[in-house]
Amino acid sequence: MIVSIKRIALIAFALLSITVPALAGEVRLSVAGSMKEVINELTASYTAKHPGTTFVKNFGASGTLAGQIENGAPADLFIAANTEWVKYLIEKKLADGATEKNFAYNSLVFAGTTTKKVSSMGDLVKLDKIAIGSPKSVPAGEYALAAITKSGLEQQLQKKLVMAKDVRECLMYAELGEVDGGFVYRTDALLAKKAKLLFEVPQSLYPRVVYPMVLTLQASKNSEAKAFESYLQGDETKTVLRKFGFQLQ
Repeated sequence: MIVSIKRIALIAFALLSITVPALAGEVRLSVAGSMKEVINELTASYTAKHPGTTFVKNFGASGTLAGQIENGAPADLFIAANTEWVKYLIEKKLADGATEKNFAYNSLVFAGTTTKKVSSMGDLVKLDKIAIGSPKSVPAGEYALAAITKSGLEQQLQKKLVMAKDVRECLMYAELGEVDGGFVYRTDALLAKKAKLLFEVPQSLYPRVVYPMVLTLQASKNSEAKAFESYLQGDETKTVLRKFGFQLQ
């Protein structure tokens, strides 16, 4: 019997939509891009002590990661850069709300290579191009837009904003001089080689930056994922977070 091309396509799509089970000892992580260095160091340390554990890591914008999980992407642990996307997955019954915990905190800054004097939100009107993460999927961009709006600068800066796919792309634009500066997390600015931290965005202008973590329902049978989640609450993790400039409370 000849199977139609359309039917084959439907079968292929159905197979791709099935959640891929984790291999023995495998932990699949979906983590906000600004946590990349922290997670890389912690997973390396954990693997050294637990050689039977392997990690599959996916870094990116929190909203993008949540969307991938919703569409069936394999993930055991999700660490976002705001509570919104964790709550979203819990409401969709894709994450276990009982495991949600605040992992770390951060703050928003403005960094760049511009030679113009920029030391406050009001000085941004002097600039031509400003990088910001897309507010629809990037928490850093959402925080930045809140600060811009509350400062009464939305209209003046509207045509100056250059959208980036995540906070690390904002930093890259600033580092390369493709923009005068960009809104990034303080921890990102500390990693910059060329861009300088020009000013801290007043906390009164945006919600506090919190990184919640949660186990997905996919992790319910993954003992390795649960063990790593427990490790992330320990003293070694706190030391690494402080090393990279994150706040613990």
